[in-house]
Amino acid sequence: MTRVLSFDFGTGGVRAGVYDVERKAMVASAEAAYATDFPRAGWAEQQPDQWWAALLSAGARAVSQSNSSEIAAICVATTASTVAICKKDGEPIHPAILWMDCRATEEANATQAVKHPVMAYSGGSDAVEWLVPKAMWLARNKPEVYAQADIICEALDFINHRLTGEWVGSRMNAACKWNYDSAKAEFVPEIYEQLGIPDLIEKLPQRIIPVGDPVAPLKRDVAQALGITSEVLVAQGGIDAHIGVLGAGTVAVGGMLIIGGTSVVHLTHLAGQGDVTGFWGPYPHALVDDHWLVEAGQVSAGSILNWLSDRIFGLDEAGHQALIREAMTVTDRSSGLLTLDYWMGNRTPYRDADLRGAIIGLSLGHGRADIYASAVDAIALGSANVLAVLQERGVEVGKIVMAGGICKNPLWLQATVDAIGRPVEVAREDNLSLIGAAICSAHALGLFPDLITASNACAAPTKEVLPDAARSRRYDEALELYRDTTEVLTPAFHTLSERQGGRR
Repeated sequence: MTRVLSFDFGTGGVRAGVYDVERKAMVASAEAAYATDFPRAGWAEQQPDQWWAALLSAGARAVSQSNSSEIAAICVATTASTVAICKKDGEPIHPAILWMDCRATEEANATQAVKHPVMAYSGGSDAVEWLVPKAMWLARNKPEVYAQADIICEALDFINHRLTGEWVGSRMNAACKWNYDSAKAEFVPEIYEQLGIPDLIEKLPQRIIPVGDPVAPLKRDVAQALGITSEVLVAQGGIDAHIGVLGAGTVAVGGMLIIGGTSVVHLTHLAGQGDVTGFWGPYPHALVDDHWLVEAGQVSAGSILNWLSDRIFGLDEAGHQALIREAMTVTDRSSGLLTLDYWMGNRTPYRDADLRGAIIGLSLGHGRADIYASAVDAIALGSANVLAVLQERGVEVGKIVMAGGICKNPLWLQATVDAIGRPVEVAREDNLSLIGAAICSAHALGLFPDLITASNACAAPTKEVLPDAARSRRYDEALELYRDTTEVLTPAFHTLSERQGGRR
């Protein structure tokens, strides 16, 4: 019996899972929450010490529930880029800047001027969510903190350091968020020099390890805190959704994983470098060797629905579920509303952190269910737009697997399938990142020769969901209006974003 412990650090908390590799089953799981602070419009911060406390709590409970203290390996997946700023001993000296934080918009825009072949891997510039623009912002706006920081790293690196005492970066995060040359397996200092932060290279973890490779043994005091009595290997993980690709079994070229939660992430592989203008990537060898990873997504998704239900409508969870049921009754009639899902900007295909959300066409005849249903439509149209633009770029997508919190919201799930207009495989497991992390651990232990073989053996089962033809036609018509309205309103969005950020 080989059991491994996985951690998935999401936006609101961490999930821990004990996975039995031989049975290919999750045998125990637990969760622990942590807080997010929003000190200014467009800002989002967390406290790294809260991550660690949550890991110890959820991990100990999952191990206890598994009825065994024998764990062979641990692997971690986290949001990215959620940036920790630390001393060399791992002590945070500033709140972590969350992935969705868009304070570094100007810095992200400045990366468009960098001339280097590696910039082509990220579509010619960096996104506001990534580590490099956030480090630039820190250097410009809090130079004393930047100067004091020995380590500027991903949440993943911070957690792995607490687990092992080693500062180690994931090849995935480095390729996707740091302008690291994953084809040559080397840093590119001239990029940081052109961006005015030449010393960033000294603050990043220097040892870069591919996903699924061994990092180091687990520290004994941590094992004791988790209730583990065996020797434990820590395996390299990566970005939460990307690790989920392994759990979904969509590693092959043309497969796509869509994870709908706080945000929506769309992930697919190419056989080689191609034109994916407007998207993130293609990144060579980011997840597995000899595959080029393309990432798309929406910054705000489930977070919009929770914002409406909780902060605007004042509903508890039971009220939210009742609202979903009510909204399902209005989806087949035209409410005359159009919502744009850019509450925290757009990730792809517009790559514009200064877009903002909008609800258009409101009348006194509209109620909560109409507004909620229109927001669901907006998120579904955002996903449909991603696939439509990828197709325009020549990227063919075959098998689609969908997972995440979207699967617990039947209105959002069916709307997305209808908007995409094709059959979708829905994962029966509710956290593919935990399974993907377990697959990484199994590979690090030598149980499989490569990650693709491990993924094919351990991928979660799925069930097919079909689109409704009539609703798909309605979404096809709505997508054109969604695109046109985005173009028309972009100047107004930019002005409002500048005012929110104190730039005007």
